[in-house]
Amino acid sequence: MTAPGARLHGEGPHKAVLLNGWLGSPHHWDWMLQSLDPQALQLAVFDYRGYGARRDVEGDFTFREAAADVLALADALGWERFALVGHSMGGMAMQRVALMAPQRVTRLLGLAPVSAAGSQLDGPRLALFEQAVQDVGARQRIVDFSTGQRLSPAWCARIAADSLAANRPQAMAGYLREWGSGPGFADEVVALRGLPVQVLVGAHDPSINLDTAERSWRLHHPQAELQALPGAGHYPMLEAPVATATALQRWLTA
Repeated sequence: MTAPGARLHGEGPHKAVLLNGWLGSPHHWDWMLQSLDPQALQLAVFDYRGYGARRDVEGDFTFREAAADVLALADALGWERFALVGHSMGGMAMQRVALMAPQRVTRLLGLAPVSAAGSQLDGPRLALFEQAVQDVGARQRIVDFSTGQRLSPAWCARIAADSLAANRPQAMAGYLREWGSGPGFADEVVALRGLPVQVLVGAHDPSINLDTAERSWRLHHPQAELQALPGAGHYPMLEAPVATATALQRWLTA
């Protein structure tokens, strides 16, 4: 089932919008979705402007714009209240949605999520990500590193190729400025202190792990629950889809 700007899965009473990471593709959620109860959940896989089915949609490519698009999607679906699930940069984006409409968002689930402070990449790392906007080989190196350099080159190449097919470089450059080198908006999320938050990180993710989540997500959201997923790096929905689905369904239906 499809909706404007999203693909729907399930028809259950618990609603949530899924937001991709920077190298994300809509079908990266598919294995995880197959392990969820469609009678319990209804999930909308959202496409940012410049991504996926909205690859050719123009925009400013900012998280404020994405947040407004998420709310427009929820309106179109008739969802008054809903949860948000954000992978990687989607963790930052989902907090912008919650700040824009706190009365509508029921809870947050971050998968290897970038915090509201952004990643604040140093010079060499930022240069690699900027190179990856145009270079699929640089994307493959990022995937390999972020999954702990433990997965096959063919798999890492496939994720990089998926992003090349799905996402427009101009859009990737815009979102990178938001989460990679921008100042973030950590000072604003104090307004979300009462919102239930869970953060799931891959045990093999060298950058977004329990230690870094403790210093960022727990700092910004003292109520957050943190959990590591064995057998996963930066892409839990792909590397450990059943375990990720189990944790996601438990959280969203609590």
